[in-house]
Amino acid sequence: MGTTQTYAGSRAARRASRRPQVQHLITADERSLADLELALATLPMCAVGRVFIEVPETADIGVVTAPPRMTVTWLPRSRRGAQPRATGEALSRAAIAWADEMLCDDSGAGLRTEVILLGGWLSTADIVDHLKSAGTVPVDAIHAPSRYGLASD
Repeated sequence: MGTTQTYAGSRAARRASRRPQVQHLITADERSLADLELALATLPMCAVGRVFIEVPETADIGVVTAPPRMTVTWLPRSRRGAQPRATGEALSRAAIAWADEMLCDDSGAGLRTEVILLGGWLSTADIVDHLKSAGTVPVDAIHAPSRYGLASD
């Protein structure tokens, strides 16, 4: 019986070791695609998380190389009905909705979140403000261009 408990314990330990320790939220727009490619290239192949990329039109959707467990979502800014979307609106809405859903409680105890915000200033400021007010991501885990003066970088 002791052997079974040890086996079950080691099996649980192996499963736990395969679980991600860090999840990533990364945002970008058409002006920051080169920075996005660089950020994605620095992630380990086992990285998990979400990438949101806002572009002007559906025709601007391209291909980015991301780790297999990262989900990439393209957000065209093109007109919806008669109203064009403001630059950064789709990006901030998507990132904030993801954060509210994925970072809502402590069920992912032990799972850290790293945030890399490469979009424009307005969307980045909205996302940083939301994450800070929600208190779901430590400020030192939020990375934005230093010229924005919004986060730890």
